[in-house]
Amino acid sequence: MSSSPAAVLFDLDGVLLDSRRAMRQAVLGVASAMLGKFLAESELPAGLDHLRHDELLAHLGVADEEVAFGMAWEIALGVAMRNASPFPGAVEVLQDLAAAGTEIGVVTMQPRSRVASIVPQELSSYFTVVVGWGDAEPKPSGAGIELALDRLGVPPDRACFVGDSPSDIAAASAAGVRSIGAAWGYTGAALESCDPTVLLHALTHVPDAAKRLLGLW
Repeated sequence: MSSSPAAVLFDLDGVLLDSRRAMRQAVLGVASAMLGKFLAESELPAGLDHLRHDELLAHLGVADEEVAFGMAWEIALGVAMRNASPFPGAVEVLQDLAAAGTEIGVVTMQPRSRVASIVPQELSSYFTVVVGWGDAEPKPSGAGIELALDRLGVPPDRACFVGDSPSDIAAASAAGVRSIGAAWGYTGAALESCDPTVLLHALTHVPDAAKRLLGLW
């Protein structure tokens, strides 16, 4: 067992937070406003949930990037995210990892200011570092993971990243850390094609997998 510090970093949406419905509501709200007609949730097939929000908006007929990344989107998402909730077992997972001596962090496409408002304190109290939108080049770049590890003082070979999208797995590889694919998230079991170091089907399996990868048994 190594005595050097170790870290487990998480993506937020689809990994710790079950935000699928909130993201869909935000997309539909913006699209309805821009197109001047009400769009029901049934008009956004579940099979497209793995796409970025701007791609989902384009699918509905809103291709304007100023809208997709502007204030209308930020307001709609901020309101919708109030309905997001942690996946079952999330608090216990973080408790287990903390008890094993790992640093815990988040690298997300959400702005850090929003993370503070949407993540319950019983989760966020375990976060030693949060890297959000605007803090570093976004995934699939490994810059966000590298920044988090630099702030934690943890080398890449003592860290793993838990993510649910192809860009998460690519970011982990770019940063030189092991990846844990979250098949319970947006991409599902199809994430296996991205070759994560380990593919898991439940958040509650993360502590055992992370301990094995980091030699914390």
